[in-house]
Amino acid sequence: MTMKVILLIEDNESDELLTVRALSKANLANQIVVARDGEEALSYLFATGAYAGRDVKALPTVALLDLNLPKIGGLDVLRRIRADERTKYLPVVVLTSSGEEKDMIQSYDLGANAYVRKPVDFGEFAEAAKTLGLFWLLVNAPPPPRAG
Repeated sequence: MTMKVILLIEDNESDELLTVRALSKANLANQIVVARDGEEALSYLFATGAYAGRDVKALPTVALLDLNLPKIGGLDVLRRIRADERTKYLPVVVLTSSGEEKDMIQSYDLGANAYVRKPVDFGEFAEAAKTLGLFWLLVNAPPPPRAG
């Protein structure tokens, strides 16, 4: 069985802690990698910068992507993920506090697999994170690894 890795791209420390706690409590991933801005997320995915030497073919099972990120915004991160052959099929769930219709439409236009608004209530947030993890890690059939 392959190692299940979740890439959590989140700059809000409280949301990060809640998400990590909810996913860990549900025993859903072997590893949760946290990127605190868009630049760090892209460095992880494409094995550059601090992540040089990481096997670029070992992609996470799913990326949970916040939209409001420092350095490189979430929509630009999504655009770059979809533009690269190595990552274009990586499941990306936009997990954001934005309820803006334009953000939702743009996310789907750029290839997001799902758009989830962060609940304000901790219990609801924990349940949402658990449900997301269950679906993307246990139910969804990911595409096979890409050659090259």
